[in-house]
Amino acid sequence: MKYLHTMVRVLDLDKSLNFYVDLLGLKEIRRRESEGGRYTLVFLATAEGEPPLELTYNWDQAEPYPVGRNFGHLAYSVENIYDLCTKLQDAGVTILRPPRDGRMAFVRCPDNVSIELLQAGGAVPQQEPWASMPSQGEW
Repeated sequence: MKYLHTMVRVLDLDKSLNFYVDLLGLKEIRRRESEGGRYTLVFLATAEGEPPLELTYNWDQAEPYPVGRNFGHLAYSVENIYDLCTKLQDAGVTILRPPRDGRMAFVRCPDNVSIELLQAGGAVPQQEPWASMPSQGEW
């Protein structure tokens, strides 16, 4: 397993970039905008190759996030997303978003923090029972 990033939701991207980049000295290492999803992702790090902080700016979010919802998730790449999700489920871990697409899943730790699992090397073929399993709440 490899640690990937931490995600924080922000209400004002310019103010957040001023804080993290201008004041703290983090560097923007990549950016992704989704017109369809109406969001911008900005990844910041202390140096190239270091685990980044992902700022998620949802374009239509006007109200502050409820306490605890501005923090998004921890992310890890995994060697076999299906095997790990099976192991976690067998141990009683809540699978918030099953790995239906063979690429991504979200699970919940005992303290209700969302953990994103991403298949190393890209998506693998869909596998049952995961492919048809519904999500369980917000991830």
